[in-house]
Amino acid sequence: MPKLNNLKSNNQKSRSRVGRGNGSKGTYSGRGLKGQKSRSGGGVPIFFEGGQLPLVKRLPFLRGFKNRFKKQYSLVNLSSIDSNYKSGDKVDSDSLYTKGIIRKKTENIKILGDGELTKKLNFSVHAASKSAQDKIQKSGSQIDFISKDIDLNEKNEEDKQPDNNS
Repeated sequence: MPKLNNLKSNNQKSRSRVGRGNGSKGTYSGRGLKGQKSRSGGGVPIFFEGGQLPLVKRLPFLRGFKNRFKKQYSLVNLSSIDSNYKSGDKVDSDSLYTKGIIRKKTENIKILGDGELTKKLNFSVHAASKSAQDKIQKSGSQIDFISKDIDLNEKNEEDKQPDNNS
């Protein structure tokens, strides 16, 4: 006796096979009559714009490339430092930001040698030009360079050294 859990449905319709002669689905096989899309290998790419000048060709042709790894620096001249600081002050990103010389605290700072330095200051910056370093040392100031980058080679060498504790 058939039970409800043994019944099988006949609802599944088989997929129509297109383009296999007149016996299946007619002469044109669902592609319409004539035209580019009806031919084998026919059709247009997705970016085709109906013959008008494509977007890719309308954009300006930019030459060269942009270096993604270039470091950006906030440039600060010695003349602006000399006019804003007193003797013995510390010149770093926080003090430059509070005095309004740079726009962001997190930026890298590079000191340029434009102007003269008449005061003795303590510099803590990321970079300085050669002329700025000479003028800073001539005035008797100290300069310490900060590096934000972690040297991966040194870190890997520390990991490779074996432990002698065992």
